[in-house]
Amino acid sequence: MTEFMDLEAQDGVRMPWNVIPGTKQEASNCVVPVSAIYTPIKTFPVNNNSMPILPYAPLRCRTCRSILNPFSIVDFVAKIWICPFCFQRNHFPPHYASITDDNLPAELFPQYTTIEYEPPGPGEKSSVPPVFMFVVDTCIIEEEMSFLKSALSQAIDLLPDNSLVGLITFGTLVQVHELGGFGQIIPKTYVFKGSKDVSKDQLLEQLNFFIKKPKPSTGVIAGVRDGLSSDTIARFLVPAFDCEFTLNSVLEELQKDPWPVPPDQRSTRCTGTALSIAASLLGACVPGSGARILAFVGGPSTEGPAAIVSKNLSEPIRSHKDLDKDSAPHYHKAVKFYDALSKQLVHQGHVLDLFACALDQVGVAELKVAVEKTGGLVVLSESFGHAVFKDSVRRVFHSGDYDLGLSSNGIFEINCSKDIKVQGIIGPCASLEKKGPLCSDAVVGQGNTSAWKMCGLDKATSLCLVFEIVKKEIPDATLQSTNNQFYFQFLTYYQHNCGQMRLRVTTLSRRWVAGPGSVQDLIAGFDQEAAAVVMARLVSFKMEIEAEFDPIRWLDKALIHMCSRFGDYQKDSPSSFSLSPRFSIFPQFMFHLRRSQFVQVFNNSPDETAYFRMILNRENVTNSVVMIQPSLISYSFHSGPEPALLDVAAIAADRILLLDSYFTVVIFHGATIAQWRKAGYHNQPEHQAFAQLLQAPHDDAGVIMKERFPVPRLVICDQHGSQARFLLAKLNPSATYNSDAQIPGGDIIFTDDVSFEVFLDHLQRLAVQ
Repeated sequence: MTEFMDLEAQDGVRMPWNVIPGTKQEASNCVVPVSAIYTPIKTFPVNNNSMPILPYAPLRCRTCRSILNPFSIVDFVAKIWICPFCFQRNHFPPHYASITDDNLPAELFPQYTTIEYEPPGPGEKSSVPPVFMFVVDTCIIEEEMSFLKSALSQAIDLLPDNSLVGLITFGTLVQVHELGGFGQIIPKTYVFKGSKDVSKDQLLEQLNFFIKKPKPSTGVIAGVRDGLSSDTIARFLVPAFDCEFTLNSVLEELQKDPWPVPPDQRSTRCTGTALSIAASLLGACVPGSGARILAFVGGPSTEGPAAIVSKNLSEPIRSHKDLDKDSAPHYHKAVKFYDALSKQLVHQGHVLDLFACALDQVGVAELKVAVEKTGGLVVLSESFGHAVFKDSVRRVFHSGDYDLGLSSNGIFEINCSKDIKVQGIIGPCASLEKKGPLCSDAVVGQGNTSAWKMCGLDKATSLCLVFEIVKKEIPDATLQSTNNQFYFQFLTYYQHNCGQMRLRVTTLSRRWVAGPGSVQDLIAGFDQEAAAVVMARLVSFKMEIEAEFDPIRWLDKALIHMCSRFGDYQKDSPSSFSLSPRFSIFPQFMFHLRRSQFVQVFNNSPDETAYFRMILNRENVTNSVVMIQPSLISYSFHSGPEPALLDVAAIAADRILLLDSYFTVVIFHGATIAQWRKAGYHNQPEHQAFAQLLQAPHDDAGVIMKERFPVPRLVICDQHGSQARFLLAKLNPSATYNSDAQIPGGDIIFTDDVSFEVFLDHLQRLAVQ
């Protein structure tokens, strides 16, 4: 795996097939599609070899607009370069006159396959500072309200000084707060009815935008340039250093929604209307700037166009079963509303971040489309007082070692060799509908385009690009040996968090093989971790859009097909079956993926499933693998911390286990350890070793949690305790209630699920048929 990690460290790319099947037929036989998981603005460690930032504009090919790169063929005498994508001959401009074999510009250095351009010029720097629009739910109990207020006042302290801030609160009604009230004694709020959708024109009219400067008769109203006075905008969007006092005093006085709620009804909450007003206000004031709507929601929307449930408590909130049977009356209408909102936000270049904190569902499943297409962040927790929420909000505004590196206004483009087409992207982006010869007819995710909008992106955002090989016939062997490279170029144009526009270019070259004897080459270039993550994103995507899709059957068929194509065996002899080390962990990943929360929706609400999938679709390979197959570390007196098998056999009375399943981090004490801890041995000076043993997993858990977003939930539990379920649910059930042998001091799992051994046994029998 290390060489694939090295490639990722150089370019931020992981591909399941690092040697590519060269024809359409070969590629379909490979089951896992030719694809790449790419982190567009990954940060690289600073060293001699780190990515340079070039202070000039890039050189583009005349025909295909791809950018000069280390794979271009250069004629130093004639000052010509040949594009590796379309073979067009391009002349170098005069300022490249001095280049020679020994005097290369940085973009031709072989090690700089990823490079960044920051063209100079005043026009490039954005004049609009970052904008944060807080949209706050007030239909929550007093205790939650105080937790939320304290989290918001902490967040406001951490805002960059030059950023602009706005505030909208909502419950039965939507209230737009005028924070820049020019010294008025009583702060003003404008109130809108929650059950009615407000158009952009009505909104501007009611907010008195055209008192001083009359409304232009034609054209779109968009910011200071087009029809609005800066004074009017400054009433609702105020610099953070100016409005800290006003904002804090508004928050302090913020009350729970005053409208009475009958005991048999839910609160009247108009989430959709509030978000729509926030989007229209930002669209009028600061279009095209890096603005974020931060929505803090504490319960289900029951009013307005995006209600997810009626007010009557007798009607339960939709479950997976309701969605499968199509018996969720509000679902499709709400999704349609948020889909329209996502198009509006993408057009404006704005991001929707969602912080959902409630014991019940709040509608994350419906909001998913708007958050994902705008590249927003999502945090799901059970209370505004929970560490998951509080620490995650702090991380959003934190600057320093573990900042998120939030950037905005991204446009992502792909260029590739003519035998490859792009099926689409699964991840946080929206199609720009730039059709062309690169687009495949088969669409996966955001497809039918070769350019995508990424309104919000950070240094961890990762896209899954799915390609199609269109070459039909196998050319003769001589041709294959001379021209056997496929080229890919990824361009990310984005606004860095310093305000400067930058362009990052990653150019890759991968060898392709075809015909008999190519199987060994394919195996040598197979990255099983990347393949598992691509399969997880694909299966999640299919479960959402295909009716009657059976994910377990689809994964099983794919795995059997892979094993029968790439395994070594004699026909009809399961005992002879073996897999190359390159493939050996792949069945294990698939076993855990089948049991994971991405595929098994039982015991999860639609909101939780949507949340898990949104995080899976934006994380890199290493993090996604932990979500699919959690890591387990064992601590005992006999040995230092060591990796343990994710199996019930890992449990022992004298061991502490640390499970990292990405969303939860579990510290599990064996029965004996728990007894010693309860007896207080770790406080006695002669038992220092025991105190250190207890502390070690806490230190390691702290390291994991410090660099992760959303911050995971920490569960500390003992063997046979109720919280031990967080660990038991993830372990391979090799010992269950009906197995023969009992492990002394160990544990059993009460389940009818098959164990990995049985799964592997069946897989071998089916693969050799």
